[in-house]
Amino acid sequence: MEVSLSRFRPMVETDVPAVLALEHRAFPVPWTRQMLRDELAARNRTYLILDGETGIVAYGGVMLVDGDAHIMTMAVDEPNRRQGTGTSLLLALIDSALVAGAEHLTLELRVSNEAALGLYEKFGFAPVGIRPGYYVDEDALVMWAVDAAGAEYRRMLDRIREGTNE
Repeated sequence: MEVSLSRFRPMVETDVPAVLALEHRAFPVPWTRQMLRDELAARNRTYLILDGETGIVAYGGVMLVDGDAHIMTMAVDEPNRRQGTGTSLLLALIDSALVAGAEHLTLELRVSNEAALGLYEKFGFAPVGIRPGYYVDEDALVMWAVDAAGAEYRRMLDRIREGTNE
């Protein structure tokens, strides 16, 4: 398995202001500065940044708990969407989780977020339920990709990777 982390770097404390600005552009209810700092301080989290000509163009994070990797958040700035940036970011987050020992992957997304749903389905995530009121203003769709450490899932990741020009 080729690891797709080369374009990304770990998020550091000095990135918080730029990531906070991206949060405000990307989400109707953005995370706060303190939430970002708390996430960075947690030992079982990995946050990755993609820098572009205009600064940080994407970031995301994953939490690993007992073999389950939870995609905490992903944001791609509007001018960089629909160019494979989200695919590359999700590949990097999943690769980092698998390297850390993840066996299964999970996430939540807004039920109205059709673009993200398509991306996650491409990565083998399947809906398993709804969390009513998970977001302040909307329900969440809960998705899982099981046996992500298995050979079949890794082959799927390699097929996705081949299409991203990594």
